[in-house]
Amino acid sequence: MVQGTNGRRGNLPCASTSFVGRQREIAAIGALLSRERLVTLTGAGGIGKSRLARHAGVLQASDFPDGVWLVELSPLREASSIALCIYEALQLADQSAQPAVQVVAEWLEGRKLLLLLDCCEHLHQQVAAVAEELLTASPGLRILATSRRPLESAQEYVLPVPPLPLGSVPGAGEGPDGSAVELFMDRARTAAPGLIEAGRDDEDVAYICSRLGGIPLAIELAAAQLPEMDLNHLRWALCTRLRTLTSPNSVQDTNEQRHLSLHTTIGWSHELCAPLERLLWARVSVFSGGFDEEAAEWVCGAAPLQGERIEPLLAALVGKSIVQRVTTPRGPRYHLLDTVREYGQEWLGELGEAPATAERHRDYYRWLARVGNREWAGPDQVGWYDRLTTEYANVCLALENCLASPAPGIALEMAGDLWFFWAGCGYIREGRGYLERSLAAATNQPPGDERFWALWALGIVAVTQGDFTRVEVVEDQCLLLAEQLGAPKAITAARFLTGARWSATGRPAQAVALLEEILGPADGVGKPFAVHLLALGMKTFALLQTGDFTLAAQSAEQLRKECEDRGEQWMRSFALYYLSVAAMADDNAARAALHARASLAIRWRINDTFGAALALDALAPALVAPDPDQAALVIGLVDALWASIGRSRMGSPELLSAREACETLTRRAIGDDAYTAAYRKSAQSDIDTGISYTLSLRAPD
Repeated sequence: MVQGTNGRRGNLPCASTSFVGRQREIAAIGALLSRERLVTLTGAGGIGKSRLARHAGVLQASDFPDGVWLVELSPLREASSIALCIYEALQLADQSAQPAVQVVAEWLEGRKLLLLLDCCEHLHQQVAAVAEELLTASPGLRILATSRRPLESAQEYVLPVPPLPLGSVPGAGEGPDGSAVELFMDRARTAAPGLIEAGRDDEDVAYICSRLGGIPLAIELAAAQLPEMDLNHLRWALCTRLRTLTSPNSVQDTNEQRHLSLHTTIGWSHELCAPLERLLWARVSVFSGGFDEEAAEWVCGAAPLQGERIEPLLAALVGKSIVQRVTTPRGPRYHLLDTVREYGQEWLGELGEAPATAERHRDYYRWLARVGNREWAGPDQVGWYDRLTTEYANVCLALENCLASPAPGIALEMAGDLWFFWAGCGYIREGRGYLERSLAAATNQPPGDERFWALWALGIVAVTQGDFTRVEVVEDQCLLLAEQLGAPKAITAARFLTGARWSATGRPAQAVALLEEILGPADGVGKPFAVHLLALGMKTFALLQTGDFTLAAQSAEQLRKECEDRGEQWMRSFALYYLSVAAMADDNAARAALHARASLAIRWRINDTFGAALALDALAPALVAPDPDQAALVIGLVDALWASIGRSRMGSPELLSAREACETLTRRAIGDDAYTAAYRKSAQSDIDTGISYTLSLRAPD
């Protein structure tokens, strides 16, 4: 799973502000989705397409038992990433080398869900192609897209999103629905409580909304100025500027008038900012998917913006509704709406600062990758998982900047340092893409450490995907390069790949011998220590394959202890899983259940769906004898979890056989009717709730 644990019923975030108006559009969307497969909301930037789509998705959720899923496409630069972005949003965990669009299409088959494809305009034709392929694969799929232009799909129904109605404004020609005024009043109450009085200020508010054309973003930006000026000043200043820049006869097209009104309002908001606020606005526009204060200080802190000035300047931009702020467990996080970000990027270009700011952005995330690699196998591992998954869009942007730079070694270094992110945080497909591209870009670069560790990381990714043909090629390249470099730790890492391949392809005894040969003291940090833990874990797995459960348990216990000594969780969860399997082989169900639950808790915390499914598969047989009713519930839950991954038990004959044996024993213990009732109840429940319940169950006596 890539992000979030929400029970596989959707991923819509909670709105940070209230939703106003749009009753007609909401009703139209509901009616259209009942008969159309692909509906596209079109309109100018700032008209409220994204907010409308998300609110409609919330209201339509009951019609889609498999969830409403938001896919944010605005950060994408490559058409090839569209299907992968959908794969990530759906939180799939298929780790094979199949194309992402094929994995998504297979998973969607037989499901009834709604995809919200947000901000499609820059890749509209490619989005249409992917949408058509997915709609063909899944009759129960509906897609609601937002775009500044139609997708140009034969299956598409285009619904233009108009400005908010102005209400009974003299000369406006509107009906009684005054959603534009309602929005202004709502935001004004937040920005400047008590400033506007109903009845007294109605005419001024209505006139401002009329001059802004009912455009939601323009209205919100104008309301945000009220702490700095009273309503009369706001009306005079805003309307003077609009009259100066958009004379009545200068623009005939209504949509162009709206675009100019919004652009003018953003420009006016820009002028009302202090010079350093404008500069920060321009510089933070380089971020993709949001940023925190540390990132802003690093990337934007060049003269004249010293680091200590960033926080108060950010607060000022938040107060003006230029920057949006949300509270997270790591502290405040900030982002710009797309239209506001575009204006900042234009200004950054005019200042001539775009290349330097992009370089500082690249260097910050390059540094983050380096530190994350060094600290991953340590006490803040879960924190690194949270941090880098949150920063995923910026990580991708930095890698793209690395690949575009004249020094391809930077891309190799960063992609290789992020091995733990690709393998440990669920970004296998993305990691393989960046590693392959980085290695190809640096073909003519002299061999060095950066190339070795990028190759090694590619080998780890290929092992996880089960692509052992690629692993064999990579391990040979790694070993040759490591010997050329004369680096003992690199040689050990290369040989680990061979041991992993042997273990996974039916040569466990040879794998054990090789892995024991390369296992040495658990010294060092970063990749060398990670290689040690990986080798110990793979040796344990190979011992289980040989049937030597006593030695496997000893090896797993060593791995568990070494992980606990360092505060490492990811490999510790593997150790606990191995201990559970070994305990069950020794007929110690209580110990097996204890270890399986402990492994499950770690796996689910870091959104490792595949690992969580394995832990549940280990837990179910441990519950059959002491509590077969619980066992039936767990079987139903783990079957639902494997279904969400897309390939039941990854097609492993051993895992499939073990699952059937567990069901047979459970049915025999409680009877077919009781088993079927418990299984269905669990299989149809919310997965997140089911796992939380499973973790709370008492251990069997």
